Amino acid sequence: MFNYEKLEVWQEAIAFADLIYSITKRFPSEERFGLTNQMRRAVVSISSNLAEGSSRNSRIEFARFVEVASGSTFEVASQAFIAHRQDMLSEADFNQVYEGSEKLGRMLSGLRRSLLEGRGQPAHQPSTINHQP
Repeated sequence: MFNYEKLEVWQEAIAFADLIYSITKRFPSEERFGLTNQMRRAVVSISSNLAEGSSRNSRIEFARFVEVASGSTFEVASQAFIAHRQDMLSEADFNQVYEGSEKLGRMLSGLRRSLLEGRGQPAHQPSTINHQP
């Protein structure tokens, strides 16, 4: 098992990707290369950046990848607004995406903060990374 798989935020990012893939399957076919693709690429970027960042040798580098993952989370939320306004996303689905984005954003912010507070320690030190019990 890779270290990133133990991160609760990575697990949440994977579940969020499942949600986005499920929702975007219902988008119109003409959006396949538009909003569908944009949302899927952004959501995949979240867990991917956490995985890549966890392999870095410094906490500062890992924190930078967490910051990029946060940006991707905000992209998905913004794209959900567009999809909702274009009647591709129901109110219920929009709320699910928005709430999922907020939750992930809080988790990523907490991870980044914890990484930067312990800057002198290696990125992979288990005592400072939020692992699932």
